[in-house]
Amino acid sequence: MFYGRKNEVNLIRSVFEENNKAVLIYGKRRVGKTTLIKEAIKDFEFIYFECLEDTVEKNIDSFIVTLNIKGITIPSYVSFKDFIDVFSYLDSLNKKYVIVIDEYPYLKTFNKAEYIDSMFQNVIDNHIKNLNLIVSGSSMKIMNEILKEGNALFGRFKETVLVEEFNYLEASTYYYNDLNPYDKIAFYSVFGGSPYINEAINPKLNLKENIMNTFLKNTNNVYNYADNLLLSDSSNRIQAKRIISALGNSKKKYTEIENLLDKEKTGKINVSLKSLIELKLVNKVFPINKPNDSKKAFYEIKDNAIRFFYTYVYSYKNNLEMLGSSAFYDEFIKESLNTYVSHRFEDICRTYFSLQVKKGALKGIRNIGTYYYDDSLSKQNGEFDVAIETSEGFNIYEVKYLKKPFDISSLKKEITQIQNIKGLKVNKIGFICINGFDFNSDEYELIDGDKIFKI
Repeated sequence: MFYGRKNEVNLIRSVFEENNKAVLIYGKRRVGKTTLIKEAIKDFEFIYFECLEDTVEKNIDSFIVTLNIKGITIPSYVSFKDFIDVFSYLDSLNKKYVIVIDEYPYLKTFNKAEYIDSMFQNVIDNHIKNLNLIVSGSSMKIMNEILKEGNALFGRFKETVLVEEFNYLEASTYYYNDLNPYDKIAFYSVFGGSPYINEAINPKLNLKENIMNTFLKNTNNVYNYADNLLLSDSSNRIQAKRIISALGNSKKKYTEIENLLDKEKTGKINVSLKSLIELKLVNKVFPINKPNDSKKAFYEIKDNAIRFFYTYVYSYKNNLEMLGSSAFYDEFIKESLNTYVSHRFEDICRTYFSLQVKKGALKGIRNIGTYYYDDSLSKQNGEFDVAIETSEGFNIYEVKYLKKPFDISSLKKEITQIQNIKGLKVNKIGFICINGFDFNSDEYELIDGDKIFKI
């Protein structure tokens, strides 16, 4: 089933209204690239080919089989030594095709990478006068290399499309729209925005039952996705898993991760973290008011499903096998799950404001993030959950994932804390509570769960 992606579909289709154009489409595994491509080109005459992890010759043989299935017969006197010859022949047919070369990185891993890129540079420059081309891939490292100046394919694509996970609003709309806001937040916090993961959700079952049927069952596709995704791209898979596991267990600062995994301070952790950021598995986050302060920066797992698995399951697989899914859930997940979701809710609220800006509902916004503070009175430091920067100062929002409405006494405590921060120029103070408020206010902005899901 195809959901959403309207902007991407329209962009790809608009490019292919004319010939001689190439589009690059990339994104991590199981994010829906192939489904997007097939939706975008379904009204065109197209040839879809998924590369093999094999030689160019083997790939050409397989491509010829694909052409035969498509009804394109290759005369016996025609032979191809590379893809330049293949595209030259197809271009000579004087028929408009959209040709999809999916999982392009497979070609580069089994053959000399520079040769493959140069070959397709020649194809794009000289042999698609009557054709259009999509080059797609899941290896973020290899696809990112194509985007760098100096690569043979740099600048050859009319459009570049990065396919990312659905945001909280899209995921809930497509997969569990009938749930209440409190439960929608919990489901997104656990399962994230991968279409592949969300298709495993049964919205008629509660969160515990869905977790037991997916993350706590080692034969399930969700379990295997979370356990093996890092194996597909990272050059140092063991190190990547160690870092992700550390992040999943609240080691966020660089020094914390290094002290745990590299006591000799070799610098290998820094190299691995940069690789995980490039693969879009990890984010490096700075407070909005400390954008260059490495001491205040922290790292976090980007994919909610990966985060959940490495927080609750990865290090406790033996316990899961011994206890079974139900007892494991009660012992290892149940008590802390609400806290886990509450932190993810903060991310969701920042996304909420980002979506508002993108649709034009909020003007004059310079940045959205968290705000690091030192409270001189209490001698404590911390971060405000949501800070929106404008030219005049900051809009500060505190976020509450509560089973009951937020009360006025709690609000007064939060206000006092905000007002104690020296040097913070506040334009507006607001509160976001998933289950609403037991009071009204003209002075402070109050946002409940219904509003979060009604953009």
